[in-house]
Amino acid sequence: MIDRSILKSIPSLPGVYFFKNRSNETIYIGKAKILKNRVRSYFISSGHGGSKTDILVKNINSIEWLVVRDEVEAILTEANLIKEYRPKYNILLKDDKSFPYIQITKESFPQVILVRLKKLPNDGSLFFGPYTDTRQLRESLKVIHKIFPLRTCNFNINDQSIIDNKYQICLDYHIKRCDGPCEGFVSQKTYNEMIKLIIQFLRGRDQKIKIYLKTEMDNASDELRFEDAVRFRDQYNSISNFSKKQKKVTQDGIDRDILVATAKNKIGIGVILKVRNGFFIGKEKFNLSISLQSNNEKIITEFFKQYYSSTMDIPKEILVEHTITDINDHISWLTKISNRKISIIIPKIGEKKRLVEICRKNCELQLKEILNKKEKRKELIPNSVERLKEDLNMSAPPRRIEGFDNSNIQGAFPVAGMVCFIDGKPVKKEYRKFNIKSVDGPDDFKSMYEVVSRRYSRVIKEKLPLPDLILIDGGKGQLSVAKSALDHLGLSYITVIGLAKKLEEVFLPHFSEPQNISKHSSGLLLLRRIRDEVHRYAISFHRQKRNKAQNKSILLTIPGMGKYRVVSFWNTFKSFNDVKELSAEEIKNKTKIPIKICEKILVLINKKNENKKAINN
Repeated sequence: MIDRSILKSIPSLPGVYFFKNRSNETIYIGKAKILKNRVRSYFISSGHGGSKTDILVKNINSIEWLVVRDEVEAILTEANLIKEYRPKYNILLKDDKSFPYIQITKESFPQVILVRLKKLPNDGSLFFGPYTDTRQLRESLKVIHKIFPLRTCNFNINDQSIIDNKYQICLDYHIKRCDGPCEGFVSQKTYNEMIKLIIQFLRGRDQKIKIYLKTEMDNASDELRFEDAVRFRDQYNSISNFSKKQKKVTQDGIDRDILVATAKNKIGIGVILKVRNGFFIGKEKFNLSISLQSNNEKIITEFFKQYYSSTMDIPKEILVEHTITDINDHISWLTKISNRKISIIIPKIGEKKRLVEICRKNCELQLKEILNKKEKRKELIPNSVERLKEDLNMSAPPRRIEGFDNSNIQGAFPVAGMVCFIDGKPVKKEYRKFNIKSVDGPDDFKSMYEVVSRRYSRVIKEKLPLPDLILIDGGKGQLSVAKSALDHLGLSYITVIGLAKKLEEVFLPHFSEPQNISKHSSGLLLLRRIRDEVHRYAISFHRQKRNKAQNKSILLTIPGMGKYRVVSFWNTFKSFNDVKELSAEEIKNKTKIPIKICEKILVLINKKNENKKAINN
């Protein structure tokens, strides 16, 4: 838990706050008009407002903050930092690591290209997106390249490169798919007029393009350039066919987005319907990652913030179903970044209300589809699990399998690991580590008895799900003591097996001979995977514990570094690798260890790394 005296030092200014856990990982990021009041509200018992805040507060070990100029800057800073750190307890766009965008580059002769980006660069380029419907995206690009003779090369074409004859025309020029800007066959002005038409097309305004193509077609026909006239006719037909797919949904012609977000069982969906010039031009669907149960206002606010921090396509009007927290600050933020007045409306009646209801229905259908797929996946049993059921003559498929292994060196640093596979796949959040407490010396049998007893005593006490099958990494001896531990707990009905390393033989309790399972059985291959995984997991934990003990003893050689300071150091850092890039001042701020001792710690770590490199060389 956090030392609450730090709350007094938080400034009464606008900014962004960071909650961190014991591992110094950022678990939540928020923004506030007054940092001091907002952060303190989390720790006032009467202001928790439900268990979700309690869960968050229990995991807070330290608080950091960043002061900004005003609330609008706080919104933008918070959205960018959430995308960068992806904190556990924030609502996140699940797929925002690299959404596709259409980029129009900032060049003398711009390119129109498909890119995938995590964050929009500030290089003067124009971006349309993010797109979640890649089929619609590729169809739009296909129409653009069919209508407009755009360059597809990535050369840096400018007046000087044309004078120097640096680049030569390619096949695209000869088949009339490019006007040859690389050799100056089209002027910058003419090319950029074409780019302006493309921007209008991507904004849902294609009337100017139709007029342009119709004019070009008529001119070519009058001048007896019939091949060109046919090409312009085909392009005109392409844009007309594309436009027919866009349905007119409003009569006022105002550009607007309709946003709805909903969640169930910590699974969230956000849907955006885009209306441009009165026509419905596209729908974007985003999966939301929700760690804590949140109300509708919280979900729509976070979705709103993250989406509009990822796009340059901000319409004049945004329709939402529920109110947004600090709505006026969000209006000011969007007005600032788009350089025009933006409205956020919660419609009650009429055409706008109908659009929100359509968006809501789409959102609910998408969520229902995801939940149904999740249920079907639960019902679907992999072939390897079905085969394992047959191999072991079990009455039901072992959908949840837990595996155990011990690790020590001559009895030193004894530990054990447990892994969990559900439907043939590892579920790492269910993995567990055990420090052996009651065994002296290298005794694998007693260690296994202790670990199995501790694990399932806790499972029974906390009413956690029991496994269908328990796998012991070892032969008949380890299997026997594991079975004994289960019997003492009244869990004799759970199937437990041992998998010996040498001959990959599977043993069952009360059978002296191994089971007759084909070496090519997918069930046996699954058991091997689990055995190898638990072996890796236990050894990794053993090495971690051994290295930490060795490093702890090294730290004690530093004058003034007593056992309490060593404990403070290891509560803050997982390994020396977390420290080597930090300064002595940063270590002091995180651990409260005096600066001179922190300097000695860095000298010791650097010396240790140099010795390690010398040995490797």
